[in-house]
Parts: sequence; structure tokens; C-alpha cells
Amino acid sequence: MTEVQKSLPKWILIVSALFALMELMVSISLCVAPQSVLETVDLNAKGVDYLIYMWATRQFALGFIFAFATFKKSIPMLTIAYIFFLVMFIGDFFIGILQKESSLIIAAVVMCIISSAMIYVINKRK
Repeated sequence: MTEVQKSLPKWILIVSALFALMELMVSISLCVAPQSVLETVDLNAKGVDYLIYMWATRQFALGFIFAFATFKKSIPMLTIAYIFFLVMFIGDFFIGILQKESSLIIAAVVMCIISSAMIYVINKRK
């Protein structure tokens, strides 16, 4: 482990671990109880289960990447994870606009700010 990796503050690792846990929980929730996440979706419609599992896989992959990067205390890996997070929430922002769903827009903006701040803080330490 290099000095830079040792110098990552614990709060960055805690926040990243929480994001990893959150993403893994969303993935499990989508597989086990999709109705809890998708209240306005007809779960009996053809092809919906395929889309739910695709979304769950995306969430699982992101959670795994965050967990691995946090465990390794890797600045490059955490940077990539937060960039992915930022891009994902930029997409959610535009989806919120198209769906006229203000709660999704607000959540996406907040998460974009958090992701951008984490990218800045992590890379400021290089």
C-alpha cells in the first residue's frame, strides 16, 4: 500500500462504503421485492422482469466496484466509481425531466453534487 493510499481520510472510505452498501441493497431489493422500488410499474407486463434484472445487475456491479475500491483504498478506482455514479445520476436527472418527476430531479442533482465533490476531494489528495 502506498503513502497516498494510506492518506485517504476515513470519512471518504466510510462514505464510499455506504454507497457500496446502498447500491447492493437496491440490487437485492429489485430482485426480491421489485414492487417496493417500482410502485408505478405494471410488474406483470411482458419484458418488465428482464428490465428489472438488468437494472439490478447495474446496481450490483456499481456496489461491487465501490466496495472493492473502498477495500483497496484505491484513488483511481474510487475516482472511476464516482465518475460512473455521476454519469448515472446525470442520466437520472434527464429522466426526471422527461417524466416530470421533481423528486427524481432533486435526488439526481444532490447526488451529482455529492459525486462531483467526492471526485474533487479524492483527487485533490494526489
